[in-house]
Amino acid sequence: MSDQPLPVVDYMKIPEDGDPYLEGHKCGKCDAIFLGERSICSKCGTRDQMGTMKLSSQGNLYSYAIVHRSFPGIEVPYISAVVDLDDGATLKGNLINVEPDPEKIEFGMPIEVIFDDALGRKDRDGNSYLSYFFQPRA
Repeated sequence: MSDQPLPVVDYMKIPEDGDPYLEGHKCGKCDAIFLGERSICSKCGTRDQMGTMKLSSQGNLYSYAIVHRSFPGIEVPYISAVVDLDDGATLKGNLINVEPDPEKIEFGMPIEVIFDDALGRKDRDGNSYLSYFFQPRA
């Protein structure tokens, strides 16, 4: 069992001597940003021009859905959100620390990315996972 949690997705990086962050891959030709490693840009088709970048930890809510039915063991309701980060990347995750009520959620609201325990999930060896979440910016 490891003292350091495991990242819940491969584009989340947990350095030993720093804070966790999300990593994107940016095309050197068209500046499109993607999650996950790749050698070919899915937007313009350029080969071998993808470079890694640390994604912004701030952005704005683009879209959301309040989920009322899920897998057994998953607490509902929760807010599944799509966020446009300030650097141009777009990603999906859960919006937390806001009531799952449309009256309390605004499209375009400023958010920040935070990192926390992945809802108590563990692998077969008992290692915990670290996940990312979105929350309204203070």
